[in-house]
Amino acid sequence: MTLASFKASPTGGGEHAFIEWVKSRIAPSRRMVLGPGDDAAIIEWGVHQGDCVVTTDMLLDGSCFRLEETNPVRIGRKSMAVNLSDIAAMAAKPVAAVISVGLPRGGGRQLAERLFKGMEEIASLFSVPIVGGDTNSWKGPLVISITILGEVTERGPARRDGARPGDWLLTTGPLGGSILGKHLDFMPRVPEALEIHKLAPIHAMMDISDGLARDLHQICKASKCGAVVHGPSVPISHAAHNLSGESGKTPLEHALGDGEDFELLIAMPEYRAQALLEVQPIEGIQLHKIGQFVPEGVWIDQGDGKGPQPLGPLGYDHTLE
Repeated sequence: MTLASFKASPTGGGEHAFIEWVKSRIAPSRRMVLGPGDDAAIIEWGVHQGDCVVTTDMLLDGSCFRLEETNPVRIGRKSMAVNLSDIAAMAAKPVAAVISVGLPRGGGRQLAERLFKGMEEIASLFSVPIVGGDTNSWKGPLVISITILGEVTERGPARRDGARPGDWLLTTGPLGGSILGKHLDFMPRVPEALEIHKLAPIHAMMDISDGLARDLHQICKASKCGAVVHGPSVPISHAAHNLSGESGKTPLEHALGDGEDFELLIAMPEYRAQALLEVQPIEGIQLHKIGQFVPEGVWIDQGDGKGPQPLGPLGYDHTLE
């Protein structure tokens, strides 16, 4: 399998010097047959390996981060981490990463190095080599695109479309208020997803990037079923409580709609989910039952005796204008 190696734009030697700097920092990997420096990289996949999982995310200055307000190392870290989170959502193992960066003109080399350090920092925690990519510069804002390739385990991938009425709805951690810092510094749930997938069958799973409510709607739509969230059971972060004092929203509203928590949202058979909850914690993570899947509709039960009420797709809307 070949992957695009780091390639310089035609704007001169600055990019070439940066590529050499990157090459000097990339550690050897048994999967990386040929790294940056050629027209493409080569990854050893192996004839007995599982299916290849591919994910990519593009992050834009002014939308996903604000360069003028944020350390570029944290921006680089986030750009890699969101892709690792997508691999986790598939219960797959990350294998290699390719990065492409559109740098604003002026100070591009220094910015590129700091971005790379953040990417390298989080990728190395999961033993993921950065095997190639592309750099360019332009008059616009910073743009980062990262692609990660992964492989599934013997259980196969965890998809969005397998939830069934009666399944329990689980999540892996406190939600809401990510804008106060977690959206930049979260830890992708890769080992946790693999451990849960090994211990019990996962009918459906995704990471919470656009908001608990919106992402739950996505699972229900893909699975052709519904769900009821039990409001008092939703784990709420301290940040959501702190933000609530300023926003006028309740902490639960923040937990349902803020997004960029990058915790996992899981559909699992009741008897297996119950068994997992009885052996807490799993690899240092606390699972929370927050609801159950039903035949149709997406609902929230506040536990106030009024019964389930409709829950709209609160969260970030990716509608193209």
